[in-house]
Amino acid sequence: MTTDGAEVLSKTVTKDEAAILDAWNAALREGASLQSGRIREAELKTQAKAVFGQLRDALGAGGLDADGAGFVPLRETLADISRSRAIQGFTPTDTANFVFSLKEPIFEALKRASGTDATSLAAGIWAAGKVLDRLGLQTMEVFLASREEVIGRQGQEIAELSTPVVRLWDGILALPLIGTLDSARTGVVMENLLQAIVDEEAEIAIIDITGVPTVDTLVAQHLLKTVAAARLMGADCIVSGIRPQIAQTMVHLGVELNVVSKATLADAFAVALRRTGRKVVRQQASTEGRG
Repeated sequence: MTTDGAEVLSKTVTKDEAAILDAWNAALREGASLQSGRIREAELKTQAKAVFGQLRDALGAGGLDADGAGFVPLRETLADISRSRAIQGFTPTDTANFVFSLKEPIFEALKRASGTDATSLAAGIWAAGKVLDRLGLQTMEVFLASREEVIGRQGQEIAELSTPVVRLWDGILALPLIGTLDSARTGVVMENLLQAIVDEEAEIAIIDITGVPTVDTLVAQHLLKTVAAARLMGADCIVSGIRPQIAQTMVHLGVELNVVSKATLADAFAVALRRTGRKVVRQQASTEGRG
């Protein structure tokens, strides 16, 4: 006669629920999740109780298929926990251990329930391992997807923050660039600059590359695309911040920007003022009142 592992497991977790939960909570308290301070013990116990209750109900429905319909509520709860932990900065190990640390309490309960019946014990352990391993993998899949989403959003925010468009004067904008330009970032740079040209009705845009560590052929192509797009919007561009080493590299590579360039942002600003019919004059200090 074949022993039904699902039945053994279901009866055990239902009958020995309190002891299993106590042991699981003890294991979670000793884990890194609580020690990190990112979650309180009461919240951890609430999550454990909810997950265990849904696991008990799913097993009671008569299945070990963690991908099946009976496990939907449990999968959704674990997915919510994984997303929350990804945002809070938990490690993958901490997140996976939330599920895998339930194994030992269940195995101990199976030993108590099976007594000397080795067949029943083996069937129960196999069933528990199958279900918890699958749930653990699903938890990790959601956690990693959530982390990638968080990292992607942070990257987008950093790209936007690192490409501010500054209004220097009426009709004169500056775009100080810091870090390496790649295709994705060039898109953000171009979008921000073109929108600022429209908003400020700018005539001249100064692209300052003082904070760009290297300029190679690819970076030059990105700059040229930005300059060309700005010209289509009716604004002239000036590139500033080309250091001697970068100038030598560009000459060596045969890169031609075909745009007015200046060594410093101040020089480029002076050019922009002249082009817009302005000039800065030092005012003589008044001598009145001096003894």
